Amino acid sequence: MKKHKAAWGVVMLAGVATAGARDCDRACLEQIADAYRTAYLAHDPKKAPFAQRVRFTENNVEMEFPDASWDTVTEEIGPALTLVDPQTRNVGIYTTIRQKDTPGFIAVRLHVTSGRIDEVEHIVSTKRNVSGPPTPFGDVDTYKRDPRMARPVPADQRSSRQELIKLANGYFETLQNNTGEIRGTKFAPDATRHENGMRFDEIEKDFKRGYYRANNRVRDRDFFLVDEERGIVMTRGCIDHKGVLDEYTETNGKLVKSIFREPHTWSLLEAFKVEGDQIVAVEATFIGAPYYIRSPWTRKPDKR
Repeated sequence: MKKHKAAWGVVMLAGVATAGARDCDRACLEQIADAYRTAYLAHDPKKAPFAQRVRFTENNVEMEFPDASWDTVTEEIGPALTLVDPQTRNVGIYTTIRQKDTPGFIAVRLHVTSGRIDEVEHIVSTKRNVSGPPTPFGDVDTYKRDPRMARPVPADQRSSRQELIKLANGYFETLQNNTGEIRGTKFAPDATRHENGMRFDEIEKDFKRGYYRANNRVRDRDFFLVDEERGIVMTRGCIDHKGVLDEYTETNGKLVKSIFREPHTWSLLEAFKVEGDQIVAVEATFIGAPYYIRSPWTRKPDKR
């Protein structure tokens, strides 16, 4: 999405356009992702293959396309991570940007029909909207994602779609009402997690001490993209904090005062990398949101 890539993006569209009469394969979806990033930075939808009608949201607000950060983005710092699922025709992108002098982390979901983008979903996190109490927020200039996120898993070592989703859902089960019990998932000893660019290295240890006890619900979970080649599941969801819990005791005996003093929700697009039936890396873009918000993309909402 650097400016010098714009011309290349236009040339590339000639190849993408041939996919119009057929479903996109992996290479086609990756090309569309690159074209999208080029068009986004140039503020020019003509540089990517969009359908006549595009459904667009940014930070859970539906609006006409293009709008919001499509008008204000000035630079991609990157590098971008692109995830594709030819079965569902969803594309995921994680990258870092600037809007003038404002740094941010952005997660994108695209849906492609007949070679054209017909759905665009953005979660854009900046220091202005990470929430109060704030989520972690890293430095876009020094951010380095776990290299395992981008590398393919050898074909004979890949987990099934069902197993990948099961491990990702188990992560959320463990996160919800976190008491120290690991529920339906596994972690590599050196697993890493990046949340808005901030790195955390002790994922399982934090879960086992009940560090996230104040998470009342992890709801409206949608495992909409499975990149089988990379062993990654990309998900959407919301984490609710009722604000009722005042103090709690971790499994190690430490007394903790909850940082959530009022009803509060985080909205997220989060990706889980699996190798050897274990989660080895997690990348998440979070924003603060009105309590109990529901994404416009929620297809099967949890019961209230």
